[in-house]
Amino acid sequence: MKFDRVGETGPGTRMKNAGHNRPRLVLDSVEKRFARPDGEIVTALSDVSMSVEAHTFVALIGPSGCGKTTVLRIANGLIQPDNGAVTIAGSAPKPGPETGFVFQEFRLIPWATVQANVEFALEVLPLSRAERAERARSYLDLVGLSRSAQSYPGQLSGGMKQRVALARALASEPEILLMDEPFANLDAQTRELMQSELLHIWMRHKPTVLFVTHSVDEALLLADRIVLMGTGRVLETFDVDIERPRNLEATRSDARFIAMRDDLWARIRDLVLSDPQSEFYGRNLGG
Repeated sequence: MKFDRVGETGPGTRMKNAGHNRPRLVLDSVEKRFARPDGEIVTALSDVSMSVEAHTFVALIGPSGCGKTTVLRIANGLIQPDNGAVTIAGSAPKPGPETGFVFQEFRLIPWATVQANVEFALEVLPLSRAERAERARSYLDLVGLSRSAQSYPGQLSGGMKQRVALARALASEPEILLMDEPFANLDAQTRELMQSELLHIWMRHKPTVLFVTHSVDEALLLADRIVLMGTGRVLETFDVDIERPRNLEATRSDARFIAMRDDLWARIRDLVLSDPQSEFYGRNLGG
């Protein structure tokens, strides 16, 4: 079984929208270059075009160094593209409450309580102190941490810290939620629990999400659409044809999931083996 291919991009082509929703995030022919310490110019993104419609969950996947995190940083306004255009809800992106960002590292304030960590993200909004406190409590309740509101980050497990980071990102009610491998540093059991938690939250509130992961399974479990990247460009996009709501155990045993996982993994393996910069370049790893 193959993916339902939505589109592919390259010089002179554009990706088609899969749904009828107005795109919340749009990248149009984006290019980004960086200078290495030795002065060499490296192209991180080349003619990247993609869109994320409102209330959809899109996963970016591909080999290390293919530009996934650079896409997130440009979408957040942390860096500017050298060419092309980026818009969120029709405006140029900039760091702020319009874009929530969840990192691999928790980035919590160690001397502040869980409640205060979430409220901190709300200080730029026109809310009273009481309104900030009430909203922080509601989002801590959403991620199941209302009883830990007065705890400090050092008293929490890794999974609990990431829940705080997720509550903090959601509390500003952003136009789009950007997530950069948020579960990569968690142990396997906690990672699965966080995946289930995120599925539950997404089904309840339907935030617009752009999610970076190296895990094929994670992308298929969480996303409506997968964008496959390689060497700084978008190769193809695929709809994940598995109904919601999804249960992790049941979804993993679904024949469609197994077929899509094998197909996507084979594509990524071929990208790695054909990349001269990869330590596995040219090796025969079977499959």
